[in-house]
Amino acid sequence: MQSPSALIITSISAPNSVLTSCAAGCQSQDIDFIVVGDDKSPEDFQLEGCDFWSIEKQRKLPFSLARSLPERHYARKNLGYLIAMERGVETIIETDDDNLPFDSFWKERHAEQLVNVIAEQGWVNVYRHFTDEPIWPRGYPLELVQVPHVVLEGDLSRAYCPIQQGLADGNPDVDAVYRLIMPLPVSFRSDPPIALGKGCWSPFNSQNTTWFKPAFPLLYIPSYCSFRMCDIWRSFVATRICWENDWNVMFHESTVFQERNEHDLLHDFRDEIPGYLNNMRLCQELADLELKGGRDCLGDDLKGCYELLVSLGFVGPEEIPLVDAWIEDVASLM
Repeated sequence: MQSPSALIITSISAPNSVLTSCAAGCQSQDIDFIVVGDDKSPEDFQLEGCDFWSIEKQRKLPFSLARSLPERHYARKNLGYLIAMERGVETIIETDDDNLPFDSFWKERHAEQLVNVIAEQGWVNVYRHFTDEPIWPRGYPLELVQVPHVVLEGDLSRAYCPIQQGLADGNPDVDAVYRLIMPLPVSFRSDPPIALGKGCWSPFNSQNTTWFKPAFPLLYIPSYCSFRMCDIWRSFVATRICWENDWNVMFHESTVFQERNEHDLLHDFRDEIPGYLNNMRLCQELADLELKGGRDCLGDDLKGCYELLVSLGFVGPEEIPLVDAWIEDVASLM
């Protein structure tokens, strides 16, 4: 019987404690565990309960995107999404090979949630709703870090949230500026989730995120932009399209503990400069973009957003053929 969900990781690591834990959890919860490798992945990768896709296997995939997606890139994860879609899953969960799942990571997931809904508030520092520490997520505009965060008012209400971002304790997803000047580790409170509706921006990442089937076309990670911005700018595109469909993006308590892989923080800083300088403008341009709206136009709206980012010089023109291939593949699978 086909699994209703798939967990996707891209990794060049040999089986480690995180991958082993994810494989065991997926087996116990009847979740497909798909690991997308690259040309630096071990040739002899073996892990029970894991469906590993070497670069050689990926090259043989029938998807249009598989023929043009660059190698040695995090965006290889797109192929994992397509593999899961081909299997007919209803939910795609994604994380990274340095996020150790808590027991709560394996709880049942639902698109409709009881949440604090925030709308028409502009930029929202979601981390500050789960801690009193001065902290902000990667991709949040530095010029807004000192601005008081939105105070929640009113009762919880039910909202449809086809994209759900879980936080990470320990070494959460903050930018290089934070890592260079602020203390870590950090633990977040288990407060009620919040959902951002139309008129709200907050970056979300690809490190602990759940996507429900209607939002699958928005999973696309761009290749021809800064590596440190690829999943962040994906989140801004997805958020903008969610507005047109009355969808909310939910943020909830930590369900993983990140033991971060080794990074060169100054290298990260350099790669994040396009975001530091442009995130506010990028989102304002997206907000002003006219979209078609509706589930039947997700592909058109996705392409429209990336055409805008290319015209602004944020993303390279090589991206558009990849977006076209992605839209073609998704349409054939869904």
